[in-house]
Amino acid sequence: MNQRVDVPAVHCRAGQGLEGDRFFGYRPDYKGQVTFFAWETFLAVREKFGVPALSPAVFRRNVIVEGMDLGALIGRRFALGGVEFEGIAEATPCYWMNAAISPGAEAWLRGSGGLR
Repeated sequence: MNQRVDVPAVHCRAGQGLEGDRFFGYRPDYKGQVTFFAWETFLAVREKFGVPALSPAVFRRNVIVEGMDLGALIGRRFALGGVEFEGIAEATPCYWMNAAISPGAEAWLRGSGGLR
């Protein structure tokens, strides 16, 4: 089950992620403490696959951003809301996207699955 939780603030702890997240403190070398997804990609998926009621929660990303080139942030440090992050890798889509959205969604999202 997908659960979307909108919160006014979060506690982000270096090397551990977001307090309350399912991957908070998962393991010391984990590369997905915080995940980002582009609002523009979300809208494109809804249009491409004809799913206007689709929720951003389906993508299982922590932060939805607008107007940011997430791919360009891989290997770079950047700040958002006064918090510094390091873009590690694409948050690659998995086979689950085919069930949660539509067959073919996983392949279509490759290269724009978000940022870890």
